[in-house]
Amino acid sequence: MQFHLQVQGPAGSQALAVDAASEAEAIRAAVRGGWRVLAVDAGATSDTGAALRPGKQGLPLLQFSQELLALLEAGLNLGEAMATLHNKETRPGAKTTLAAIVLTLQQGQSFSDTLAGFPDIFPDIYIATVHAAERSGNLPEALARFVGYQLQFDAIRKKLISAAIYPCMLLVVGGLVTLFLLGYVVPKFSVVYESSGREIPWMSQMLLGFGQTLAAHPLLCASALAAAVGAVVFGIANAGARQALVLRLLRLPVLAGKAAEFRLARFYRALSLLLHAGIPLHKALAMVAPMLLPAQQEQLAQARRAVQEGMPFSTALEHAGMATPVAQSLLKVGENTGRLGDMLERSAKFHDEEFARWVDWASRLLEPLLMTIIGVVIGGVVVLMYMPIFELAGSLS
Repeated sequence: MQFHLQVQGPAGSQALAVDAASEAEAIRAAVRGGWRVLAVDAGATSDTGAALRPGKQGLPLLQFSQELLALLEAGLNLGEAMATLHNKETRPGAKTTLAAIVLTLQQGQSFSDTLAGFPDIFPDIYIATVHAAERSGNLPEALARFVGYQLQFDAIRKKLISAAIYPCMLLVVGGLVTLFLLGYVVPKFSVVYESSGREIPWMSQMLLGFGQTLAAHPLLCASALAAAVGAVVFGIANAGARQALVLRLLRLPVLAGKAAEFRLARFYRALSLLLHAGIPLHKALAMVAPMLLPAQQEQLAQARRAVQEGMPFSTALEHAGMATPVAQSLLKVGENTGRLGDMLERSAKFHDEEFARWVDWASRLLEPLLMTIIGVVIGGVVVLMYMPIFELAGSLS
């Protein structure tokens, strides 16, 4: 079979086609030719041209870090730990990535430089942490701190997702019930009212007319509903569209403040991770800038200039508007005691817990509010449908 590799050599990165019996053999052939393997493309074709099923090249970063940490703490060296991870892996894409890492390590390259060849899997913060740990000889501690950092972020993200599931289900079910009433039940009532020959209230007339329009164009309504569902699915599946939608939502007045506070908590935690790894403050500030919003990045640049001019870090963050009252107090304590990294971690933990409490409060408030709105809409449709019957009964009495 023919495998397509992304390799790097003296002239830079390029694509390379290798004929081999397996992915591992293709990687070994490329390494013997003096190439550094960066990744294996998703497809491999046989000599007859039959396409094989592509495999995902992703490697779960958190799972990889947890397993590597467990093996290192058990007493294995880095080479043995990576070989063990490669041997136990069953997913084709992840196994290929681990094979490339093992081969590069066997060539004598450092672990951090090896990870830098996979930028889609290992972020800059992770690589810098590993690089600093290599110099200090304390890779397990650096991995443990990154695992804690990632677990805390994943816990907040899962909390947000779980809090959003029930309101979304309410909106979907309420919308479907409303469409059923308008598209099926209301037209049935309109036939009865038209045959009676009596004048009906104007609001009921509007409702009946809307229902008749929906019933008269079922294909158009079904197409519009399918387009709406497709847009939602595309927005969820497409990372760019999903990120743009989230950024728009986070600009709402109610959410903007909490979103900025949440990003500051991530900023404090990431900065603490880098400082504990031994990275200088000015370099760590430059590395964590991409995780902030553009306005916050400008504030951070202002704080960096102030720190380089000799201003205390806590004061620089305060002047730049990037220190909450709690963080301001804790950072001053950290500067006085030489425990700035620990105080940044405490600040992040405090704001994460506060954000989690706010999510709980908002979800408990939003659920009954949505149920009330949906009940009012459905109840309004039912009342408008029966209003002519109520008037007829009143006239008979």
